[in-house]
Amino acid sequence: MEFQNLLIENKERIQYIIINRESKLNALNKDTLAELHLAFTEAFRNPAVGGIIITGAGAKAFVAGADISEFTALDVEGGTALAREGHANVFDLIANGPKPVIAAINGFALGGGLELAMACHIRIASETAKMGLPEVTLGLLPGYGGTQRLAQLIGKGKAIEMILTADMITAVEAQQFGLVTHVACPEDLLTTAEELLQKILSRAPLALASAIRAVNAGYTDGVNGYETEIAEFGKCFGTKDFKEGVDAFLGKRKAEFKGE
Repeated sequence: MEFQNLLIENKERIQYIIINRESKLNALNKDTLAELHLAFTEAFRNPAVGGIIITGAGAKAFVAGADISEFTALDVEGGTALAREGHANVFDLIANGPKPVIAAINGFALGGGLELAMACHIRIASETAKMGLPEVTLGLLPGYGGTQRLAQLIGKGKAIEMILTADMITAVEAQQFGLVTHVACPEDLLTTAEELLQKILSRAPLALASAIRAVNAGYTDGVNGYETEIAEFGKCFGTKDFKEGVDAFLGKRKAEFKGE
């Protein structure tokens, strides 16, 4: 499928989704959000895709925020709908996706851009990356999950400080806070992401999906994460991948998982 604001590249079982609005620092507008919904929906359904790396075009920005020009005509009802649709169609879709998604943060990740990265399962950053949630400088607050996911990732105290001050942090600080797990020099960022994802993709696909669901359950209101873990653990025993994993372990050979 052709996209206006995204580039899609496939490398073996890895699909790259590249936000391609470099002249706008890859800011998220309505069209880009709609394309992200389609791209991730297709990637999650495509059996040839094992995992996804999302990044921004160019060297300056992953995503430098939302396209603020689209906000000017919104009222309370419109703003509420914008946030609700964004959650359902993009951010929660990614967070709850059955395949691992890595955000390769190659520059500024601000506002909706940082929220997009936080919706991904793993974040790695270039040494030159800067991250922050500046919404309060516009009379707003983060509306795409930022108030919730940032606190889950780095703790309530630091999250509130970042949100209320609107300060940016460096990649090194983000790693210290637990917001990103790896920091790489710019030229090694995508290689680092690929190596990490390739390691993950050598594991059992159905077990990966179950693990994502179990971890997410602990952060979902009204859901008992431990019970979800127990249920997902039990389901794994009914898969061919489990049998292959055990046979390979006992036979001292490399497992060949098929996602069955």
